[in-house]
Amino acid sequence: MTSTETAPTAAPAAPPGPAAGHPKRWLILFVVLAVECMDLLDGTIVNVAAPSISAELHASSAALQWIVGGYALALAVGLVLGGRLGDLYGRRRLFIVGIVGFTACSLLCGIAPSTGVLVAFRLLQGAAAALMIPQGFGIIRSAFSTEELPKAFGLFGPVIGLSAVLGPIVGGALVDADLFGTGWRLIFLVNLPLGIVAVAGAVALLPESRTPGVSRLDGVGAVLVAAAVGLLIYPLIQGRELDWPAWTFAMMAASGVLFVVFGLHERARERAGRDPLVTTSIFAKRAYTSGAFVLLLFFAAMMGLMLVLTLYLQLGLHFSAIHAGLTLVPQSLGMAVGAGVGGALLVPRFGRHVLHLGLLLMAVGMVALLAVVNHNGLEVTSMQLAGPQLLAGFGIGLVVAPLFSLILAAVGDEEVGSASGALNAIQQLGAAVGIAVIGTVFFTVLGDDGFTDAFERVVIWVLALIAAAALLALLLPIQPREEEVH
Repeated sequence: MTSTETAPTAAPAAPPGPAAGHPKRWLILFVVLAVECMDLLDGTIVNVAAPSISAELHASSAALQWIVGGYALALAVGLVLGGRLGDLYGRRRLFIVGIVGFTACSLLCGIAPSTGVLVAFRLLQGAAAALMIPQGFGIIRSAFSTEELPKAFGLFGPVIGLSAVLGPIVGGALVDADLFGTGWRLIFLVNLPLGIVAVAGAVALLPESRTPGVSRLDGVGAVLVAAAVGLLIYPLIQGRELDWPAWTFAMMAASGVLFVVFGLHERARERAGRDPLVTTSIFAKRAYTSGAFVLLLFFAAMMGLMLVLTLYLQLGLHFSAIHAGLTLVPQSLGMAVGAGVGGALLVPRFGRHVLHLGLLLMAVGMVALLAVVNHNGLEVTSMQLAGPQLLAGFGIGLVVAPLFSLILAAVGDEEVGSASGALNAIQQLGAAVGIAVIGTVFFTVLGDDGFTDAFERVVIWVLALIAAAALLALLLPIQPREEEVH
């Protein structure tokens, strides 16, 4: 599971296609799903490969956080902008440009000679993903009839679940295979044939679609939000290695100011009758704003934990990459099952209570994981970790199943497109913040007290984030939106 793709993606603004649908609509769906898989797998396998990258390139702990989290950071900044570009210039065109850019950056990541170069291309790879990911769902809506849309979107759940299960295994296998001496580089190079096939399919099959009446792009808003995010994440990652100089705190304070300026700028554009990047009225709704923080905290906890767990398994327990990948399977399997059971059976009947049950099970799983690690130390086995991971993963799946649709139940129909696009960006921002903060906690304690204590401290932080998310979730609507939102 990656920073990009652990939850249903936002509903696009494109209207459903003609009554009969596009004659090649199922092939079009296959192309979009293939691109989703490429994006989903990319973040997961980078987690598993992180220790190998660190060893070969002599990456510092901060550089490692940038390599893993830089993708999510760039994706968070670019998602809303990418959706607007598709509305303005055509989704097919932006989808193809995004795939080409993603594939090219994968090649450049695979041949990167140093950590600095690899971080730069990871950021560019995330920016390319921000162009292609928002377009796919609008393309599907324009290719399928209203009656067939639920069937088409219904395939995303199994695909996301399968990718979550296979991601750690694929990543570990590619690293350990070391084909032609490529080592960790194969996790990026494997995207080349996938990208070429996706580009060919997109060029041959995809119809063009765009949103009529969209005005000029909000470039100032895009710069403001990018600067605000950068001023937040950079000091969170670099601060520990630099012993937290005063300017790191000044940057984080400036980030908060810029977020406020961004909100004022967007409101001014709306009053002037120009299209904003984000419809500001959605944040006036308490339930939506609370839900956005739930999303941020939840994905910060989950993605930060996944990075640390991978590092603990390989650097602390000295597991090979494939051994670590297989050890993570129970959590991924639990997530897939929990999301399926929650979405199909529990959410329609119990609504928001499923989210709280999921957070509770996630917390119980974390406590059990903490107990196992504390008791066994660096002698812990994969089998001993399996039960707690399975339980925590099942809880995560129960949270993922209703989270987006519960938050979107707080907004009006005319606000869904903007609200869901903002949630996607907040999800990725949460992943980047989690990797920065949780990673920093881990490396700080590691330097003083060792792997076991560092992992224990991280679990305590994760439990605190879960508790905060559970409290804020009390402000969400009881029931999700009636239509399933993707």
